[in-house]
Amino acid sequence: MKLGWDLRTDLNRQILAWKSPDDPCPGDLIYGVVPYNNPDTVVWKGSREYSRTGPWNGIGTSGAPQLKPNPWFTYNLVSNEEEVYYIFSLKNKSAITRLIVNQTTTRVERYLWNEDTQTWTVSNHIPWDDCDIYGTCGAYGTCVSTALPPCQCLRGFKPKSQEESSVDWLQGCVRNKPLACHEGDGFIKFGGLKLPDTAHSWVNKSVNLKECRTKCLENCSCMAYTTLNIKESSGCAIWFDDLIDLRQVQSSGQDLYVRMAASDSGRRNGTSNEGQNEDIELSLFELAVISRATNDFSSHNKLGEGGFGPVYKGTLPDGKEIAVKRLSRSSEQGLVEFKNEVALIAKLQHRNLVKLLGCCIQGDEKLLIYEYMPNKSLDFFIFDHTRRNLLDWPRRFHIICGIARGLLYLHQDSRLRIIHRDLKASNVLLDSEMNPKISDFGMARTFGGEQSEGNTRRVVGTYGYMAPEYAIDGQFSIKSDVFSFGILLLEIISGMKNKGFYHVNHSVNLIGNVSMEIVEGGKSFKTD
Repeated sequence: MKLGWDLRTDLNRQILAWKSPDDPCPGDLIYGVVPYNNPDTVVWKGSREYSRTGPWNGIGTSGAPQLKPNPWFTYNLVSNEEEVYYIFSLKNKSAITRLIVNQTTTRVERYLWNEDTQTWTVSNHIPWDDCDIYGTCGAYGTCVSTALPPCQCLRGFKPKSQEESSVDWLQGCVRNKPLACHEGDGFIKFGGLKLPDTAHSWVNKSVNLKECRTKCLENCSCMAYTTLNIKESSGCAIWFDDLIDLRQVQSSGQDLYVRMAASDSGRRNGTSNEGQNEDIELSLFELAVISRATNDFSSHNKLGEGGFGPVYKGTLPDGKEIAVKRLSRSSEQGLVEFKNEVALIAKLQHRNLVKLLGCCIQGDEKLLIYEYMPNKSLDFFIFDHTRRNLLDWPRRFHIICGIARGLLYLHQDSRLRIIHRDLKASNVLLDSEMNPKISDFGMARTFGGEQSEGNTRRVVGTYGYMAPEYAIDGQFSIKSDVFSFGILLLEIISGMKNKGFYHVNHSVNLIGNVSMEIVEGGKSFKTD
């Protein structure tokens, strides 16, 4: 089946509803394709848009998770100078399926014939829910089907019209701070979204994401951009008007980079003693999505707790497992450390650093969403008499080398020189293959240019891992992390904690015991 346009003959293949099941006269519900520069499938109710699935992204459409790969049919977009159409093809020729534009239910419905029960069943339909109704939350408003109320403004926006008792969401949202165009605008990355109405969009198949960002910044009318084809990570799509018809779709949604004023995007002019900040482009999750993923932050989902607060395991609607750090109101760390961790780790990409998937800032809740590490942290193994037997010497050597590579990246190979300041066994996570990943960047500091050391009046970190000059005088540098790495190295080899080490003949810590053994004749210290 073809749905769309033959541009040579101006033939429009669309499906019209019957007025009723018994009246074949045309109804006012129409299913078709709009041949924009970035084509979109739309359901019209009369002359107005009623629902849309979002543009083609190389795999599917961002707003129709119900059309994701299935055992019955495939669909694809053909778009060139002569034709713009979607084609639907059966995978199993023996399957019987039909598509109905149903005036009674005001839905486009896909039916499958069940041979066993001799009945038709609805496999999917458009709109899928109330969030699929066009423009439900207005401009710059996003619809979250699991939230109450479902409409929310994007971060950096506020409701345009707010009565004493309710918000008129059809009027959408407006910016908290106006754009300044060539005076430092930046972008915030919103993840898991159905892409907005493409009526005022532009695409270029040969431009990559970085070039797309540049083109958007050069045009003061550009409001957002994204990757055109996520399957091939290529192409550019840009929007030049208000962003309308957004919704949260974690299972098939896309990243959308929305233009913001410098103060809202995280972009600042000038420099500081920690180097110049760059744009923070990070997925922002809705609280309702994370709450549902963690079973409302159930104690059964709790993985542990640190200075930041509790950490929970969660599962997103698409099945992806995540770890959620929740800022505790009684935490020793606070909003400054939260923002610091977001700003730093969003810019870092290395196989031995934990990957930050996004964050959530909503009301009093502040959450960091990370990739889930099934083997927990290094201290879970090395300080347990039974579990540390699983770490043979080749595996321990592999872990040591991985931590060293991660530190080298932070100190030398990343865009900014970063001092972690809290490297310890509990801040090294292990993935399913026991690869180490350095985590917890809330205490980290950055250096720019030739700067290599700094001072602070606020000494933070964990005693037992701190370099003496840092613990006593507040002076920190790359050497501070190297000292912590040395302590961690001894702990991995010995299976004993530096701070809690006790020797029957003298009262020194682990590093003191090693030093004494060396002084007394180069004897090797006891290992596990």
